[in-house]
Amino acid sequence: MKTRVSFLITVMLAGLVILHSSCEKDETAEPQNPITQSEVKAAEEDALADRLFSELTDITNEAIGGHQASLKGTMLDTIFMGPCVTVSIDTLAFPRTLSIDFGTENCLCHDGKTRRGTILVEHTGPYWAMGTVITTTFDNYFVNDHQLLGTKVVTNTGMNSNNNPTWTIQVDGQVITPDGGDITWTGNRLREWVEGHNTPFIRWNDVYLITGSHEAIASNGNTLSVTITKALEVALNCHWIREGTLEMQHSLIPLMVFDYGDGNCDDQATVTINGIIYPLKL
Repeated sequence: MKTRVSFLITVMLAGLVILHSSCEKDETAEPQNPITQSEVKAAEEDALADRLFSELTDITNEAIGGHQASLKGTMLDTIFMGPCVTVSIDTLAFPRTLSIDFGTENCLCHDGKTRRGTILVEHTGPYWAMGTVITTTFDNYFVNDHQLLGTKVVTNTGMNSNNNPTWTIQVDGQVITPDGGDITWTGNRLREWVEGHNTPFIRWNDVYLITGSHEAIASNGNTLSVTITKALEVALNCHWIREGTLEMQHSLIPLMVFDYGDGNCDDQATVTINGIIYPLKL
């Protein structure tokens, strides 16, 4: 009898151990939902396209600001560009066309990215003048072997209530990835210059806040509708967006939240799906 009772107790304890182990495994296991994995990739590609189109304005401003002495020359002391870049301005009168030529071979720039091809920028007036429209297009332009296509239109909308310069931004663009993927990115943004506009010839202290919304179609076909819920902070002394939050809506899964962090200058971000936080490297 004692032998039988001992056997039953042993079986019950074993069952409890198995049940406890199963519960622990369920609580800690990463979800294997292929839709979730697909959306994480879409969020990564959206962030990539966002940064590539955002930095165009900074590159253009740098080219103009560092090119006051002559109409043609090589850029040397820059944040984004490098000694392999040639900047030229075709005319002295507006509309003025600016050419930023990185050459036909990959050029290692000061922000650690390789670029080749040409950025073409037409200004209807001075950058600081209210109403000036700046249109950017591309001629075989690549960043880290990602090709940019389409147009970016920036319009000076004057000073806001905080006495900061502002610009509206419209992007209708594509990014072709090195493996042939196609990311479509269209957006409407507002860019506010919140720090450094009182020292226009010192670019390292410039900080911008970006608000607005955009649509993205990732290379896997997933479509995202994105709204900035906390302004994106872009500082020219940092190669990444320092902070900001976006809400991403997709028809197949609940709302996703993309978070650039709390202001540190790093390449880390997160996307939250169904309450689970996925770390991302930008």
